[in-house]
Amino acid sequence: MKRRRRNVEAFSLSFLDCICCGFGAIILLLVLSKIYEPVIIEKTQDDLESLIALLEQELFEIRGETAVLDRTLEDKREQTSATRLQLARLQGELSTVRGQFQATQQESESILDEGALMAARQRLTEEMRRLQPYFRRASDDAVGGIPVDSEYIIFVIDTSGSMQQYNWRRVQEKITETLDVYPEVKGIQIMNDNGNFMFSQYRNRWIPDSPGRRQAIVNTLRTWRPFSDSNPADGIIYAINTFWQPDKKISIYVFGDEFSGRSVEAVARQIDAVNRKTADGNRLVRIHAVGFPYLFNSGGNVPPTAVRFSQLMRVICERNGGTFVALTDFRGA
Repeated sequence: MKRRRRNVEAFSLSFLDCICCGFGAIILLLVLSKIYEPVIIEKTQDDLESLIALLEQELFEIRGETAVLDRTLEDKREQTSATRLQLARLQGELSTVRGQFQATQQESESILDEGALMAARQRLTEEMRRLQPYFRRASDDAVGGIPVDSEYIIFVIDTSGSMQQYNWRRVQEKITETLDVYPEVKGIQIMNDNGNFMFSQYRNRWIPDSPGRRQAIVNTLRTWRPFSDSNPADGIIYAINTFWQPDKKISIYVFGDEFSGRSVEAVARQIDAVNRKTADGNRLVRIHAVGFPYLFNSGGNVPPTAVRFSQLMRVICERNGGTFVALTDFRGA
């Protein structure tokens, strides 16, 4: 007897129930696993924002420190450049001083020798006694060996304490005598060795010559006391730069007793550069000098500053067509 086979349906109710339960379980698991995810994401986002803010702050600090370091580096570079220039200048000055020392050592030793100094002073006194009591013209353009062919004259006077204390009355006398040598000029100027003018209303321009103005110069000189550093270089250079003109014949008279600078040759070269030679070989202006005694009666050595003034003015006058006259303690000189 043949059995009948039952037809089994593939998608029966029991199978569908199982499938639905499985899907339900999966969905439940997903729901349970995702329930806390928004909180975690929010916390993670806050942490990232805090980290970004911290990193931005550190970046700003690093940029500020970088700017400070850049400025410091630039300052160091400028200081290095300035130091190199100063070193080069000092090396040049050192070479100049060494050359000057070698050239003048023997001369300085002889000048500072007291016995030689006294002998030289005695010879100079005898010569000045013979030449200077009278200011009579030996020729048309010289008095006592000093050329007086200029139409304009400038006095550059050391107004330091030593000049005021020891020599000021004699300065007034020598100013008067020098003006007498020039009966008439086209212009006069009075300034100290720092470039300070006696009459501010005539600053940087000539004082017209007249008997009244000459007397005013002598009267004002009695109480004129501007600051001075006992270095005639500044006054000489300023006078040349201010007053020289190609159509004017000018003489500068330097009155002083000390030179406070260190290098005679350096100052002489500065003045050479300003008072340059013309096409005929002459300088733009003549430079004369009168050296006044300083502590010659003290019984001790003559101060080195007084010796350097004599050395400086002798060199400058020789190079610039002038004459250097060294006064002594002899009152007639």
